[in-house]
Amino acid sequence: MSDYDLYELPNGIRVLHKQVLHTKIAHCGFLLDIGSRDEKLHQLGLAHFWEHMAFKGTEKRKSFHILNRLETVGGELNAYTTKEKICFYASLLSTHFERAFELLTDLTFNSVFPEKEIEKERGVILEEMSMYQDAPEDAIVDDFDDVIFPNHSLGHNILGTRESVSSFQQQDFYRFLADNVRTDRLAFSSVSNLPFKEVKRLADKYLAPISAKLGARPRTPFTAFQQVEQVERKPINQAHCIIGGPAYAIGDARRIPFFMLNNLLGGPGMNSRLNLAVREKYGLVYTIDSTYSPYTDTGLFGIYFGTEKKQVARTISLVNKELKLLREKTLTTNQLHVVKEQLMGQLAMSEESNSGMMQLLGKSTLDLDRVESINEVFAQIRQITAEQLRDLANDVLREDNLSMLQYLPE
Repeated sequence: MSDYDLYELPNGIRVLHKQVLHTKIAHCGFLLDIGSRDEKLHQLGLAHFWEHMAFKGTEKRKSFHILNRLETVGGELNAYTTKEKICFYASLLSTHFERAFELLTDLTFNSVFPEKEIEKERGVILEEMSMYQDAPEDAIVDDFDDVIFPNHSLGHNILGTRESVSSFQQQDFYRFLADNVRTDRLAFSSVSNLPFKEVKRLADKYLAPISAKLGARPRTPFTAFQQVEQVERKPINQAHCIIGGPAYAIGDARRIPFFMLNNLLGGPGMNSRLNLAVREKYGLVYTIDSTYSPYTDTGLFGIYFGTEKKQVARTISLVNKELKLLREKTLTTNQLHVVKEQLMGQLAMSEESNSGMMQLLGKSTLDLDRVESINEVFAQIRQITAEQLRDLANDVLREDNLSMLQYLPE
């Protein structure tokens, strides 16, 4: 990708910047190659808890000052945790860019985890757990991770458990950071109208003084998939179901072709095969979609739907019919052309989001050591063949590679 700049500091921190002249808003943030899969069994939920606690005090700021630092100039400060990443990020007028850069550096590297704030935030996270448990369409997604990745860190809920979250003390946060933070495994990325020399100047000012911490931090790969069909009775009115299994890792050459296959099957378009076959034709569901989440060493594919209890078997049958069609019937030349054009259009529109671009710069750098340009991705998409998609369907969407989790009303 030729329209962004990269600067690596002596301590290993990488700084990425894309200049967009027509915007007045700056988006910037730290992406750290740390997530819930890096937790030990007694640390479940600690990465997500750290994300919360980063806003609760640093060596020079109390929580009130952190929250008001950007809000007073109309900016926004936020964070999220995934299985493999933690992100602290901000959006604000580019005239206040340095304010955001300094604040994000402070809360990422200088958090002090006040004990009183730990107690308060513990209650907030327990309420967050209850919120998700009361939403079966969310809870089943988390539970399905454990179905596919049992006894593995990828299967653990990002929020942790009530027991683990209730046990964390200040020293647990310091120990987790010491074990996992590596300066060569984090990146600061930004998208704004500022010239790169200004971003580089601030990187030298705020990031260069940070001590280097390098070295391997291995992750245990997932290798032991076993097919499972699991049914749970819940106090709910609607039945919920996920069907899926392991898929391709981030660095696998089949990632983009499979992403296209998933887009055809159950992507965001209303013309996806699952939406047309189940919702539009028979009216059995409000929502049905498929997702593909690639990780560093594996991936996860899943189809979700919610329907009436009496329609579960029929809906599963219709889903299996669509999967069988992808495995057995090669797309026509026209069908393949439409699928390619749809995906390229969606990707082009997603590039209009400067906040999304900021996160993509950092994430791709950590995962792939490079950022693919949209033209590179388009070139890969254009080379995909119908036979290749059929082969991928026979690999990932075959019956013995798919597990199922159902929530049924009591």
